[in-house]
Amino acid sequence: MRKLSLSIISGTLVIILYCVFTFTSLALFPTYYSPLDNWLSDLGNSSYSPVGAVFYNIGCITTGIALFPFFIGHYKWYREEIWHKILVIIGQGIGCFAAFALIMIGVYSEDFMTLHVLWSDIFFFVILFVLIITSIALFLHEAFKKPIGIYGIVVAILDVLFVFLIGTPLLEWFVVFTALGYVGLIIYNMYVEEI
Repeated sequence: MRKLSLSIISGTLVIILYCVFTFTSLALFPTYYSPLDNWLSDLGNSSYSPVGAVFYNIGCITTGIALFPFFIGHYKWYREEIWHKILVIIGQGIGCFAAFALIMIGVYSEDFMTLHVLWSDIFFFVILFVLIITSIALFLHEAFKKPIGIYGIVVAILDVLFVFLIGTPLLEWFVVFTALGYVGLIIYNMYVEEI
């Protein structure tokens, strides 16, 4: 039986954990909730959803924890050239910082609004650089499927729109779930290329 890499296992956990905890929280939301009108973080607000908030916040924390080994496992993408290793390492470092920011979003839910907004802003800003640097670094690897890199850049553009131009709940949902899709595509690429 084939041994799966650290990134494949933890990346799969990232997707499962975030989706299970988010949609559990959504199912427990006691009043009207719509991605058109509500931010994802509203799911973690104990004033809005006393029971569901616990699930969403635990989901952010556990997803953030799972992101650490996902990014650390990107060492499998190193090429011989030192400049390429450095580029991947920068992506790993920024990715780990984004993972920490996601944990802090769960720790400081909307119940701690000032700190929550700070960590949310940091997360979405840092994710932009993760998407760009990771897409470029992996794009330059011969085993990386180029359409996945292009997808990563498109998600980065959506994040730019969300962070700097159109901060709407629906776009936040779209950015988060397309970023999870990017994680899934990287996992797929690593699996089929046996990286």
